Amino acid sequence: MGVEEPLSRMPQMRLDELLEELQARINAARGTRDRVHSLLEAVVSVGRELDLAQVLRRIVEAAAQLVDARYGALGVIGPDGRTLSQFLTTGLSDEEIAKIGHLPAGHGLLGEIIHNPEPLRLRDLSAHEASYGFPAHHPPMRTFLGVPIRVRDEVFGNLYLTDKRGEQDFDAEDEAVISTLSVAAGVAIDNARLYQNSQRQQRWLQASAEVTNHLLSGSPRLQVLELIARRAQEITGTRLADVTVPVVGTEDLVVELAIGADESERRGLVVPVDGTLSGAAYKSGTPVTSAVLADDARYHSGPRRFDGLGPAVAVPLGTGSEDTRGVLLLARSVDGPLFTEEELDPLLAFAGQAALALELAERRHDAEQLTLLEDRDRIARDLHDLAIQRLFATGMTLQSAARLVEHRGAAERVERAVGDLDETIKIIRSTIFGLRTRDEDAGPSLRAQVARAVGEAGATLGYPPRLSMEGLLDTDVPAQVADHIMAALTEALSNAARHAQATRVEVSVQATADEVVLTVSDNGKGIPDGGRRSGLGNLAERAAAVGGTFEIEGAAGNGTRLVWRAPLDVADNA
Repeated sequence: MGVEEPLSRMPQMRLDELLEELQARINAARGTRDRVHSLLEAVVSVGRELDLAQVLRRIVEAAAQLVDARYGALGVIGPDGRTLSQFLTTGLSDEEIAKIGHLPAGHGLLGEIIHNPEPLRLRDLSAHEASYGFPAHHPPMRTFLGVPIRVRDEVFGNLYLTDKRGEQDFDAEDEAVISTLSVAAGVAIDNARLYQNSQRQQRWLQASAEVTNHLLSGSPRLQVLELIARRAQEITGTRLADVTVPVVGTEDLVVELAIGADESERRGLVVPVDGTLSGAAYKSGTPVTSAVLADDARYHSGPRRFDGLGPAVAVPLGTGSEDTRGVLLLARSVDGPLFTEEELDPLLAFAGQAALALELAERRHDAEQLTLLEDRDRIARDLHDLAIQRLFATGMTLQSAARLVEHRGAAERVERAVGDLDETIKIIRSTIFGLRTRDEDAGPSLRAQVARAVGEAGATLGYPPRLSMEGLLDTDVPAQVADHIMAALTEALSNAARHAQATRVEVSVQATADEVVLTVSDNGKGIPDGGRRSGLGNLAERAAAVGGTFEIEGAAGNGTRLVWRAPLDVADNA
């Protein structure tokens, strides 16, 4: 009996082994079925999206879930074909990403798949010859699986997966699943890009039609420029849009229009042509791009205004380097995508409309000036031929009638009336002279000289001062006084630029019936006690030389207000 019992148990043991093997096969088949089902769900999920950013996010999340990876990333290869322009991650928190700092650019092990676009599977990524460690605060990673994503036979980017859960290695089946997903991802990316391009093209057409309507309706120049910059910012998804124009008589540009982050601080900034992205586009007459504008060593000149900004493009507003009227600058966030050729072509055409707006504004201004000059000539002729002749005739009649008036008081009133008519004729003749005065005939007028001096001061100050002018400055202010005014204005603006450290300067020139007043005020640190005042003393001497006065208002830390006055009748005061 003892021998027969083990013999009878052997068939039972063999049956148990077969059942266990069958169960293992069933489990494997079920696992394969579930994995195929998960892969199909991932493919459908990725293909359902049409927004490119959402498609890329779905791809990296689906890939990490399919192979049970703790960390996943998708790197988009930039236009140069050697580095990554975008890097989307899953498995890392926002705090961890912030601690790591700059995302990978595609060097080391990540660049291995860029240079050799084939699947790469490693048990220990640190053992690979292309690996050179992780940056500070980067979580440790061991296993690695990388697969390229192709779109129309071109490598669009790469999928990177690390640290399979359960301390397991990525196997051939994981590689096959991710390779299959990458094919579906390529199709989904292609569809999303086509849809994105069609949507963008439609938006450009709508914006162009809107700008054309404003141009034809005669909208103001600055309003059309703002519309162009705002639509360009919206369509390209940028954080800011600046329109810079050349400063007359200098080699600098000034930010005439600023939209987006800190726009009030950028508006009015004077930037050099050399060493700036806008200046490079202005000089070349062609679009100029930058991958990370805030850190681009080529464009380091001018005031800092691009902290936190990444991809940027500067587009000239004109048809060539000699016809550039300004520059449109667009900049994205640091993690934004680079500007591609597909984006630059419609943007360049759109910028042409901005150049057209500037040209039309110039032509409209010239036409308005011509109309104004013609009106001045007509008014001057009418005043001379009609008003003065009538007044003169009236005066002659009154003079004749005065001899017939016997009452002494009445005769004196008539004589005063004749004197008033003579003064009125003098005023009208002075007005006629002012209307008919031309810069080319009489040299630069006082208004033109003041405007030019204030404009040139913007290059030194870093922003354009505010200017207001009132009264008959070109006709009533004697040449001697005008020279003193220009010297006083130059000295005041120089002091504001060198010593005041002000962020706002205002200039006012006003001519009344008796005097001309120059006022220069700023919000700077004021005039310190014991500071040098030789320049201010010169201003006081100039005012005294023509019978005027000079006053200084303000204290240290409260800004400064300089008031320079001079009478219009210089000869009598002298």
